[in-house]
Amino acid sequence: MSIQLPKAIATYFAADREGHAADIANCFLDTAFVRDEGHTYLGRDEIRRWKEEASTKYQYTATPFNVTTDGARTVVTSHLSGNFPGSPVDLRYAFVLSGDLIEQLEITL
Repeated sequence: MSIQLPKAIATYFAADREGHAADIANCFLDTAFVRDEGHTYLGRDEIRRWKEEASTKYQYTATPFNVTTDGARTVVTSHLSGNFPGSPVDLRYAFVLSGDLIEQLEITL
């Protein structure tokens, strides 16, 4: 089953598949933030470093399989599998978009 993702979110998951932290960071506004694993990353530089560190620790694939809206948030559920503790797992990515860029992202179980 194929799902339709907004452009900014589709670009994010495509860049994540390729493992390019700079391309992932460029999906976000300069003032964006990401919340993941109890940490908050502010701005493109911190977001890029977050993805670089994750890529050096773990190899994984993320396969989005559901998308819903919750107010201003677009929530994508994605199946992750790889060499990280607890693999595989389904994670919820709650995006707030601003045009074709991501303003906020919170990743939870």
